[in-house]
Amino acid sequence: MNSVRYIGMDVHRDTISVAVLDESGRLTMQSVLATRAGAVLDFIHGMRGTLQVTFEEGTHSAWLYDVVVRRVEKLVVCNPRKNALLKSGSKSDAIDARKLAELLRAGMLSAVYHGETSALEVQQIARSYSQLTEDTTRVMARLKAVFRGQAVSCAGKKLYGKRHRDQYLAQVSGGLRRRAEHLYQELDALQPLRHAVRRELLVECRKHAAAQWLQSVPFLGPIRAALLIGRVQTPHRFRTKRQFWTYCGLGLETRDSGEYRMVNGQVQRRRKPALIRGLNWNHNHEMKNLFKSTATTASVREGVWREFYLGLLDKGMRPEMARLTLARKIAAITLKIWKKGERFDAEHLKLQAA
Repeated sequence: MNSVRYIGMDVHRDTISVAVLDESGRLTMQSVLATRAGAVLDFIHGMRGTLQVTFEEGTHSAWLYDVVVRRVEKLVVCNPRKNALLKSGSKSDAIDARKLAELLRAGMLSAVYHGETSALEVQQIARSYSQLTEDTTRVMARLKAVFRGQAVSCAGKKLYGKRHRDQYLAQVSGGLRRRAEHLYQELDALQPLRHAVRRELLVECRKHAAAQWLQSVPFLGPIRAALLIGRVQTPHRFRTKRQFWTYCGLGLETRDSGEYRMVNGQVQRRRKPALIRGLNWNHNHEMKNLFKSTATTASVREGVWREFYLGLLDKGMRPEMARLTLARKIAAITLKIWKKGERFDAEHLKLQAA
C-alpha cells in the first residue's frame, strides 16, 4: 500500500529532529539526525510510501532544499513567521517537528519560494553587493557621528574623501582621533571591494535577457535591475500584481468584521468599506526600498512618472500617498513587462498593468 507520510523537520546547526505522521495523523516515528547530507538521505531512502516533507526557512534551508527536493513527492519550505501553532504549549525540538508535520498534513503552511536556479549567480552577487553597501553606509554614519559628537561641522560628502581628512582629524584628539582613523581604514577597505562587486554584478546581469526589459523602465537603472533579478529570480512566481505588491511591502492590509446582516429575512452585505490598516509588514525589505527610492526619484525628475505623480496631486491626493501609488504603479508595470518580455511603453500607464 502506497500510503502518505508527512515528515516535519526541526533543523539546527548540529542535529535535525524528525517526526513522521501517517494519513490518519498518528505519530509513527521520531528520530534525531545529524545535520549532514548523508544522514538525511539515509533517512529518506529508508522511508516507504509517498513522502511529503516540510521544514522552516532559515540558515540551512537552501542547502537542505537541494538535498531533499528530488527525492520526495512534495517539499514545503515554510515561513516561520506564520507558524503560530509552534508558539503554543510546551516547546522542544521533537514537539516542533511534530507540529510541523501536523501543519503539513492539514495544509496550513505558508511556503517560501525555492527552486529557480537560472539566476543563482546574480542572486549571490546581489546579496554581496547589498551587504557591502549596508556595511559602507554604516561605517560612514559612524564616522560622521564621531565628528558631530564634537560639534565639528561635517555636512555633505567632503568628510569621506581623502583630500580633507587631515583637516577633520586635526579637530579631534586622543581616543576619538584613533577611532576616526580606524573608521577611515575600514571605509578605505570597503569602498574598493564594493566597487569591484558592483562591476561583477553588472557583468553577470547582462547575461539575462530580462535586464534589457527592466532597464527600459525609467529610473530603474542597471543596479536596480540586477537586484530585481537576483531577488525575484522569475516573475512567474507571482500570479498577479497584488502578490508582487505584498512581496515588495506595498500591499494594503484591511480589517473588517460583521460584514453581513439580515434585512427582511435576506442576507445583505454591509456597504461600509473595510478599514485600511497600512502596508503589509511581512515583506522583502530590499524590494520595498528599491521601489520606494525609484518612486521618490521619479517624482522629482522630469518624465512620464512625474506627470503621473502630478496628476495624483491634482486630484487632491497627499504627497506621501501619491508616492506610494507611484511605487505600486512602477512595480505593477515592471512585473508586466518582465512577464511578457517587452520593453517599457508610456502607454502602459493608461492600462491596467499586470
